[in-house]
Amino acid sequence: MKFGPKAAAAALILSASLALTACGGGAGAGAAAGSAATALTLGTIQDVRSWDPAQAHVGHLLQPYQAVYDTLILREPDGKLSPMLATDWKYNAGNTKLTLDLRTDVTFSDGAKFDAAAAKANIDHFKTANGPQMAQLASVKDVTVVDADTIDINLTTPDPALEYFLSQAAGLMGSPKALGTDGIKTEPVGSGPYVMDKAASVKDSQTVFTARKDYWNKDLQKYQKLTFKILTDITARTNALVSGQVDATILDPKTGKQAEGAKMQLAANEVDWQGLILMDRDGTKNPALQNVKVRQAINYAFDRKTILDQVMLGQGTPTSQPFGKASGAWTPDLENYYSYDPGKAKQLLKEAGYENGVTLEIPGIPDFQTQISVVQQQLADVGITLKVGAALTNTFTSDVAARKYTTMYFSLFQGQPTVAINQIISTKALYNPFKNAAPELDAKIDAVRNGGADAGKLAQEVNKYVVEQAWFAPLFRVNQMYYHNAKVNVTPQTQQAVPSIYNYSPAK
Repeated sequence: MKFGPKAAAAALILSASLALTACGGGAGAGAAAGSAATALTLGTIQDVRSWDPAQAHVGHLLQPYQAVYDTLILREPDGKLSPMLATDWKYNAGNTKLTLDLRTDVTFSDGAKFDAAAAKANIDHFKTANGPQMAQLASVKDVTVVDADTIDINLTTPDPALEYFLSQAAGLMGSPKALGTDGIKTEPVGSGPYVMDKAASVKDSQTVFTARKDYWNKDLQKYQKLTFKILTDITARTNALVSGQVDATILDPKTGKQAEGAKMQLAANEVDWQGLILMDRDGTKNPALQNVKVRQAINYAFDRKTILDQVMLGQGTPTSQPFGKASGAWTPDLENYYSYDPGKAKQLLKEAGYENGVTLEIPGIPDFQTQISVVQQQLADVGITLKVGAALTNTFTSDVAARKYTTMYFSLFQGQPTVAINQIISTKALYNPFKNAAPELDAKIDAVRNGGADAGKLAQEVNKYVVEQAWFAPLFRVNQMYYHNAKVNVTPQTQQAVPSIYNYSPAK
């Protein structure tokens, strides 16, 4: 689009002013033509319930925390781990002690100094604060301050995922003066590139941050203003992107067509799997789920390829396994382990004593209504009734942990083996709330944890076990459809649905 001299320039200024008033400013809002944008506005699907870093989550829920909290280790877009607050780290010979050297030039936004004592305080707090990702530090016995800028993290057992976790929720560092206070729940206090503008932030609507002065790493601080607009509904996110209210957001294949029609750009990668998590495997609340034949029948009920093509426009890969290709635990034999076979599903239900039907109850999920409707129909075809209850709320992680649901349709991350084990399989995993376990499985998990470089290959046995025992009913791995406008450059983050906050920069 071209503009004339003075009149057009005035119109541009007016337009930018109106946009700023209407939406709080996207990237480039109010910026002079030709200059780099100084503001970035991201559409997100959920507000943060507590800014206590120990309550941080993973996936798209981690991104807002990165604005205000540095992590000990930085995860690059390709997955490589790099220094951040820790400048170097190494294991002892037995992989039971990780020694980290720390930066000496970092302060928190309240003036407190980052040092070894602060790092220990954060790790100790994370282990006891009952956050949704407590399992990330399940292997940590204690932390020892070696000197002012060195700590030892001592483990009860080797944990191949610990360095990764220190780049995620468990690695977020908050001010030791604020940890454990009520204040940090509503106003974060970290050493990160931004500080919250509390006056401009509105709960469940938008959270606004401004660049922190004297931040130690200007390369990671690419904007003067950063806004997260909370847009739970995918149609609202689509409209916000197309209309310029936000610069980037996650959509799906169908809404992505609208975004592409408006010249939005796609940054896609295959990250999560979608399907049913059959959580009550001991039949505590739903006795039918205790029978493996019932769980297997559920798996045989689905025509995964057709669902993927019709609902996701083919954006993904049908699968029967919860581990991804990049994990090392993925095996081709499990990819189509449960083929579409409604006759076999009915026979298994009959053998299990549920010839007259089974009922599953799941929560609704705003973005997955179409998938759930198709799943509901295909289960009904084999004699399984799927009742869909109220939609998940912002308290869903605590609801899951409290065993409110026996089954749920969800999208889950496919990371490295121990990450997936800690997220969905181990007895400390959030998505194993009924603490299902078996000696045979425990032995396989122990082998992975002690497997060092062979952890991925050993995790194939864990994968095989949970597939054969039908702990889940995966349908497909999905392409994450992350769209952005031309004002911002976006680099996808491997194994993340949304990019890390460091992966955005103003388009020149």
